[in-house]
Amino acid sequence: MIKSKAAFVVYGVHKDGLCDPDGNLFIDEGLIKNSKEALKNQGIELVTPELIVATKKEAKEIILPLAKDDNIDTLVLFSGTWVWAAHMSAVIREFAKTGKGIVIWTHDGSQGWRPVGGLVLSAALNEIGVKHKFVYGSADDITTVKRVANYCKASALKKSMEMTTLRAFGGRGMGQTCGVADPSQWMRMFGIDIDSRDTYELVETAKSIPQSEVDKVCDYIDANFKSKVERVEGNYRSIRLYLALKALKEKDGFDYYTIQSFPGMGDYYAATCFAQSMMLNDGVPTATLSDFNTCLTSIMIMGLSDEPIYYGDLQHADKKKGEIKIIGDGAVPPCLANEDGVYLAGHGIPTEGEAGGLSINLVCKSGKGVLARLSRIEGKFKIIVTRCEVVQPAAEELDQRRHECGIPFWPHAFVQVEGDAGEIIENWNNEYGCLGYGEDLYDQIIDFGKLMDIEVVTF
Repeated sequence: MIKSKAAFVVYGVHKDGLCDPDGNLFIDEGLIKNSKEALKNQGIELVTPELIVATKKEAKEIILPLAKDDNIDTLVLFSGTWVWAAHMSAVIREFAKTGKGIVIWTHDGSQGWRPVGGLVLSAALNEIGVKHKFVYGSADDITTVKRVANYCKASALKKSMEMTTLRAFGGRGMGQTCGVADPSQWMRMFGIDIDSRDTYELVETAKSIPQSEVDKVCDYIDANFKSKVERVEGNYRSIRLYLALKALKEKDGFDYYTIQSFPGMGDYYAATCFAQSMMLNDGVPTATLSDFNTCLTSIMIMGLSDEPIYYGDLQHADKKKGEIKIIGDGAVPPCLANEDGVYLAGHGIPTEGEAGGLSINLVCKSGKGVLARLSRIEGKFKIIVTRCEVVQPAAEELDQRRHECGIPFWPHAFVQVEGDAGEIIENWNNEYGCLGYGEDLYDQIIDFGKLMDIEVVTF
């Protein structure tokens, strides 16, 4: 998960101990302190300038350096009392040019005239076209605090993508027209460079991995999985491929990658299932079949969640039960296993990689989260998202449920969706369902879409 660092700036003209006619301080220092603590409790690191901004000079003094600080991804403007919006709007406009998020948080309550300060500044920014989020509510209200924190985290995700590199190993896999990318569009919108390479260096690097390094991974599997590794060359190639990806990431410094898988790699060297599973488990966003849109979804979800993504086929939707089954072809992060644990399997499908290789066999653990996907329609990005809960079939039913698809040894997730399962399938835009764990992901993804000017379709 990416950590958000926000600047918390209090503003208001009636400051420095000024009291209202009833003798009460306009600016409530205790309320400001509680609001800062509430954000910190949501995992937001804060930079907190002491000066309360009231004039143009103070706005320049406090806000402009924050715009230049690369460690800050969001500006939280906290309404202390009312303000002359003209004293701040030009400086905030300048800050907005950085692309960082801006939140105006107005704590409720009549004392201090805080709503006036929040409304007049938000209206001013709307008038001049400065994108921001306006939040009204108490620091004691967890929903309000999360609305601020979720926007900060979405802004941190946006910033984290800038000046990063996606390595594309090989060409399009399995004819996936719906997973292709326009490198110029990725750079323009996200700041991500797509660096395309063939798989020659990857295979040669895999072949050069010492057996001693392979043995260490075998020992790790034996200690942490429910099944042991058969020490044969085909399995060694799967492990070497994983170690080669790690080695090239270290050498070349790319941040994420896609891989063709098959046709190609899975036909003449090894299926990529095990390598994909372990790289996701290590926290590296990726996608199989050079599906760039799944990789982009992986970047988004893994930037916001404590858990790695599971992407697999939306293999079946039960409209009556509201259940969608996600079944990937042997690739899933082992850390997502339920209490039954992780097993090894073979790839199992000759038509999708004659070379064979290791894959992962598990059922995903219970938890709340989202099904989401970034995709393109006629060149424009769109996000589809619905809340969901991963559930466990009854023990006596599980074996039968896993045989329904005909490939019981591939990883399964049984997902109860909040939206209409049939509508979700009809509006989806790829075979892959992207499952993320985390109850706040839904709102964070919506905020990310707003920050990026990407249409978000919710169910």
